[in-house]
Amino acid sequence: MALPLSTATPDPTATAEAGGYSLAAHRIKRCTFRRLTQVPVAHDRVYDVACLYPDRRRPIPLGDLEAATPICNECTAAHIFRADED
Repeated sequence: MALPLSTATPDPTATAEAGGYSLAAHRIKRCTFRRLTQVPVAHDRVYDVACLYPDRRRPIPLGDLEAATPICNECTAAHIFRADED
């Protein structure tokens, strides 16, 4: 006998309240020139984002992951992203 699949979506806040981590709200492209640095904050994952394009010598600070998402997603240097992200 086949059972119906559950269509309920899990509550992302329930995971965070239970001591786990919730998924990011926004998707950011995978880039070979982006540097993420984890910032120690109580029970959250917080990252500072820096762009190392074009020469990887001087990082350009983009803020936290939420602030950097629109900047990185609007980047037009298509050759720096993974092939499945273009």
